[in-house]
Amino acid sequence: MKVVVTGIGIWSCLGTNINEVTQSLKTGKSGIGIDISRLDYGYHSPLTGIVERPQLKGLIDRRMRAGMSEQAEYAYMASREALAMAGLSSPDGIIFGNDTSAKAMVEAHEVMKTHCDSEFMGAGNIFQSMTSTVTMNLSNIFQVKGINLTVSSACASGSHAIGIAATLIRQGLQDVILCGGAQEVNMYAMSSFDALGVFSHQIEDPHKASCPFDRDRQGLVPSGGAAALVLESYDHATKRGATILAEVAGYGFSSNGGGKLSTPSCEGSLLAMQRALDDAHITADQIDYVNAHATGTPQGDLVEAQALNQLFCGHKAWISSTKSMTGHECWMAGASEAVYSIIMMQGGFIAPNINLKNPDEESAKMRIATSTLEVPVDIVLSNSFGFGGTNSALVLRR
Repeated sequence: MKVVVTGIGIWSCLGTNINEVTQSLKTGKSGIGIDISRLDYGYHSPLTGIVERPQLKGLIDRRMRAGMSEQAEYAYMASREALAMAGLSSPDGIIFGNDTSAKAMVEAHEVMKTHCDSEFMGAGNIFQSMTSTVTMNLSNIFQVKGINLTVSSACASGSHAIGIAATLIRQGLQDVILCGGAQEVNMYAMSSFDALGVFSHQIEDPHKASCPFDRDRQGLVPSGGAAALVLESYDHATKRGATILAEVAGYGFSSNGGGKLSTPSCEGSLLAMQRALDDAHITADQIDYVNAHATGTPQGDLVEAQALNQLFCGHKAWISSTKSMTGHECWMAGASEAVYSIIMMQGGFIAPNINLKNPDEESAKMRIATSTLEVPVDIVLSNSFGFGGTNSALVLRR
């Protein structure tokens, strides 16, 4: 059974709707800035994607807002846009990627530490602090009666959410699923990453701090927000006269099968990509564009480049990492990059891998788009590789 996309929505550092984000992607606009409060808190790097906080008053009642985490707010706004585009008020089911809810946990700890009494904790804290905070809130708001699932799978969470949603629809278990990914942007969520020393320290010009595939890359820049997609069976979409944006043609996944938790794997990356191509019944030479996972870390980009060269060297596929503009949107990245890829399909362009001045030895072999290309984009491969060796790849087709 064919699975199609009939609605997309986005709330990110590139913009708070599809139109704004489209312009940012076309012009290679960076959404990265500096949060000085991170230095006061103890971070070594204050760089982050700058994401506007939604104003939900007047959209959602006060009691419901009390239980919504930061990332649930982003997800609501993205979902609202996606459902409106699809011409739907509610999906059958909902699946979102989300791997943490740090801010609510820290705030709960501070209340207990200050008052030594749980009665001072707001009733909404439990609903903000659970990893399933996004899906529990959205399923209530949109009155979902079907699947209600959170995928917790590191930086592949959003991509896996799309793949699992597509699988359920293919199996005839649901007709319409709202899926995506969400990531909190507050400083509490990223301090442990800062401790690993994986962040870029190029603070002189924040817009140049995220440098995927460049030999002088220093590390990633954390970011976040939310992205949402409405997936439907083709029959259901055509029967109701919906506009079809793209097809989720393939889903591939793998685990690295060992090694350090933070170490990427060429073999694992390659396996996920090949499985996605096989699932879509296509070959590497049919791919027009690869939205690479590349986050700007020295080891991660190197390993992915090695895998990409094994699969795409000599083929027509253009490659870029939109993380050069957004930073690493973590749990939402697989979903946001699917949305970015569909925007490119619809607009007939490929967004640039900005800040790539000096490719390293492996990157120099790839066909990387360093400026915006006005070309037809019919078939896309989108990669997402996470800590712990969880890998996901999606094939999206016009």
